[in-house]
Formats: sequence, structure tokens, C-alpha cells
Amino acid sequence: MLLNLLYKCEFSVLDPISVIIMYRFQNSLSKLPVPKLEDTCQKYLKSVRPLLDDQAYAKTEVAVKDFLKPGGQGEELQKRLLARASDAKVVNWLEEWWNDLAYMGYRDPLVPYVSYFYTFKDDQLRKTPSKRAASIVTAVMEFRDLVLTEKLSPEGNSKTPFCMSSYKYMFNACRYPKKPSDYAETYDPATNNHIAVVRKNKYYIIDMFHNGQQLSALELENQFERIIADAGSDKAPALGAITCDNRDTWADVRPIILQSAPENEGLLKKLESSILLVCLDDYSPKNRNEHSWSCWAGDGRNRYFDKSLQFIVFENGKAGFLGEHSCMDGTPTARLCDYVLSNLANGKINLGPNVVRSNVSTPERLNIRFSEQALKAVAVSEKNFDELMSKHDLNALAYYGFGKNLIKKFRTSPDAFVQMVIQLGYYKMHGVCHPTYEAATTRKFAHGRTETGRTVSSESVAFIKAMEDPSVPKEKKIALGRAAFNAHVKYMVAAGNGQGVDRHLLGLRLLLRPGETKPAIFQDPAYANSSHWNLSTSQLASEHFDSWGYGEVVPDGFGIAYIIKNNALHFTVTSMNLGADTLSYCLAEAAEDMKKLFESEIPAEKNTKAKL
Repeated sequence: MLLNLLYKCEFSVLDPISVIIMYRFQNSLSKLPVPKLEDTCQKYLKSVRPLLDDQAYAKTEVAVKDFLKPGGQGEELQKRLLARASDAKVVNWLEEWWNDLAYMGYRDPLVPYVSYFYTFKDDQLRKTPSKRAASIVTAVMEFRDLVLTEKLSPEGNSKTPFCMSSYKYMFNACRYPKKPSDYAETYDPATNNHIAVVRKNKYYIIDMFHNGQQLSALELENQFERIIADAGSDKAPALGAITCDNRDTWADVRPIILQSAPENEGLLKKLESSILLVCLDDYSPKNRNEHSWSCWAGDGRNRYFDKSLQFIVFENGKAGFLGEHSCMDGTPTARLCDYVLSNLANGKINLGPNVVRSNVSTPERLNIRFSEQALKAVAVSEKNFDELMSKHDLNALAYYGFGKNLIKKFRTSPDAFVQMVIQLGYYKMHGVCHPTYEAATTRKFAHGRTETGRTVSSESVAFIKAMEDPSVPKEKKIALGRAAFNAHVKYMVAAGNGQGVDRHLLGLRLLLRPGETKPAIFQDPAYANSSHWNLSTSQLASEHFDSWGYGEVVPDGFGIAYIIKNNALHFTVTSMNLGADTLSYCLAEAAEDMKKLFESEIPAEKNTKAKL
């Protein structure tokens, strides 16, 4: 692949005419920086201050001061990290550590703890599952062609381009279970032009080309109808459930599956090497909560959770997406799905001839066989999934009171505004501010992924408490709000520039050698407590998504995924039965409170302009 060549060559040695579009900035990307130790420690102290009482903060100050002593452990660990970052063989000093700790070495089930989902707005032209699935796959194939020909425009802009390396894991990719750490495989797109389909836990293969011509949407629709008919009403053993069990369990069971029949390995390889997986569920979600839950978890069976891309289509034509997170963050797949939905909605996808060729081969059913031992393992995994998901709740809120268009009139960042909505909603429910994570992308750096945006600040706490105090004048609340917005924007900009707290401190901690004393900063309770993410939040943008989400990251916390649309705010709240519906109610109330407060400024501004 040309992508591999580009990683080994400088752009200057290439003919300018041959430089492709998608990766044209790749070799100009900077390495992820190592922040100055003093800067990180000061940011850290500022971030923990609102979470600690005076006595605890004084103890933390001492620990940080000790860490910064000249010739001390902090200085030595910083030297080690700088040496790692400067190694010419290391593209990104964090990459190997982060991929293992956060994903490949993480052993809990992919759902609810790793994968993420999108729900799509309904397609009024395509109400049947076969027609909806056919249109989605056709549009995905168009996007895939842009990726393979490397004509896809790079994300970001010419001044701040984003790393595009993760796109190589988008199609024909699969995660594999292994102890102590999983791994991913990608397959040659030139020789693997098939998609996989699962219906009633039965897997099928559809070749996307016939006689050198891609199947039309109508031909695909016919293929999906054949699969639905062939699958019938009986369900096969739920192989998908094992892929959503503990990763060590799946690593133990996979050899048992392969040994159940000599052909199983080849059949699984066809599934795993496919472009994508289409899940045709025999269920019709009736509302936003059901739709969201079904895309996130479904029944845990009619899936293959290790596949990088899974498009889910329901009996009533509703649809969505489930992404495996280990090799790719949400922004590339959100771009893919938004491309699919927006271009279908605007009639810009070439659906092909409106005819079905008579000699198109029927889909191939993968007749995977299960030994008694394998069937017992399936049953255990099904039980494990049901028990785990019974401990979870989800609420998907669509708030139509305002969106990005109004927030911009408040002269502030829409993301900062909504983050304060989340803070206020949580405070209304719990009466306290707890550590909050917001994902900040670091894709402006080579192989960059994310950094933590620490939302809670002294400014945010002051604003939230003032919002709930009727004795505080409106003008002061507004001033405190603007201070909170500015503090949040400042931290998020720093995080996106690789100048956050959490990844740097993680790198320093990981460079401790066996037998070395752990510095007091890492033993201080404030270190663990300030990164105990009671709120794990993240934003993606698409007018065509109805919701998106993922699971909480701590047992006593919530996951909050949100979309800031032009005229609406969408929140998906998940937790271990802590009251996702209650928090959603509080979020709506908080949004109303903040809207009312900041709208009060708009008439005053108009009057001032009129006088001028």
C-alpha cells in the first residue's frame, strides 16, 4: 500500500503530481510533545484544587513540591520520558502504552466498556431492513473507495492537519483476543471485497462484485432478502456472545471454536476479513431509548463485536452503527457515517442500475459448527452478558430548546457551554461536583489519539454553585459563567496541543523502574481521586445522528455522550443503574436554566447597539 511507503519516505522525494490527497500532510505532522514538568504540575494543582478541602490540598502541594525538587524523581522521570520521545524509532511516545493500557490489554467486555454506538435518523424512503441496509452499504463502499484511492480529503485544515493513519483500520479489519494483550489484523482490500452479514446469529458472506462490477443497491437489497429468508426463524448458537465476554475468556474459547470443526478457521477468517459486518436484527425499536440500547448492546448475540465496523439494521428500517474502539477513535467513523447519511439524504450516492442481474451468486452461509464444549461456553457467555447488562441503564435525551445557533449568540464556545450544562445537571442531582473527563483529540500530532480535558475547575464550581443559589444576582452568575467557559476552553486548547495533565503524568509513572520508590505525588489520594471519572463525556457532531454513546468508566459514574446540533442538544446517559433517566431530566432542567440566564443578555446588547 502507498500508505506504508509514505511512512518510510519524505514528501520531498516524491513527484508533486503523484502526492496523494489523504496523506499529504502525514510526514509534516509533529511528534506528540512532552510538556514541561513545571507546567504540568501547576495545571495539576489547579485542577485538583476545587476537588479537595484545605488540608488535603496542602498535602498535595507538598507532594508536588517534592516531585519538582532539583535532582529528584520528577526530574529523572522527565529525562527518561524526553529520551523516549526523542527516539527516532518512536513515532509517538504515548502510542504503545496507551493502546495497550486503554484497549488491547484491557480485559473487560467490549460492551459496555469499550465500544461506542451511533443511532441514525430514520430514512423516509427506505423503510424495510433490506432496502435500508443496501443503501447504507452502497454509500459506505463509495467512502471506502475514497480511502483506498487516497482521494479522501484529510481532516483538519492546512494550518492544523490531523493524522489520518488510523483510517487503515477502518475497513477489512478485526480485533483478536489474546493473553495478556489483544491485537488487530487488517486484510488486503484488493482481495477481500466481501461483506459479512449476521441474521438470527447466522453469518453470511456477500461478494460485493460480480463480473468486475459492484453490486447495485437493488442487487444488494435482493441479497439481504435472500439472507432473511434463508435464516428463517430459528437461531444459531450465539458466537457473538463470546466475542463480548471477558477478553481472557474469549481468548480461551476461541481455540475451542476452531477445534470444533476443521473448516471453522477458514469460515471465521472470511468473517473477520470482511469489509464490514451488517447485523440484521429481528427487532423493531420503538423509541430513542430502545434504539440506542439496541445499537449499543442489542441482545448481545446477533453481532461479532471484534469487527471494526458493524452497521445494524432493524426490522422496521431503523439503523445505527457499533464501533470497536481499540484502533480508531470516534471522529473517523463519525465522518464515515455522516458521509453515508448526508449523501443518501441529498440523493448524492450512485445506487447503480435499477435492475438485478440474473446470475449474481447467492450469499454464502458460514456453517460454523460447535462442539459440546463450545456450546457450553456460548451458554455461559450469554448468561454473563445478560447479567452484566441487567446492571446498566441508558437514557437518550433529545432537548429541542436550543442548540449551536443560539449558543453562538451568547458569544461563547458551544462545547464549553454544554459542558457547564452537564456540570449543573450533575450538581442538581448530587449536590456536588465530581471529576469530569472530556475527550480532547490530539490528532494534530503523528499517531495522536486523545488527551483528558479536565472540566471541573475552581471557576466551574463557583458558577455551578451560584446557579443554584437564588441570592446571587443574575449579572454575577453571567460573569461567573463566562469565567467558567473561558477556563474550560483554555484547558481544552492546551489538551489538544498535547499539554494536558493526565497523559504526561501517566508516562512519567510508567517509567518507574522495578524497585524504585513511587513518588509521593502518585501515592497521594488526590492523584487517584482526581482521575476517578464520575462523568466521562465526549462530543461528536452530526445533524444525521439521533444519539450516540458508550458506557461509564467507573462503577459509580456516568457516561455522557452528546451532540450539539444547530437547534438541539442530544445527550445519551449510561450508568450502572444509578439513574440515567434522572440525570437526563436534570440535564434538561440545567439547559433551560442556562438558556434563560444568558438569553437575558441578548436584548441588552441590541439596545446598546441601537443607541450607538
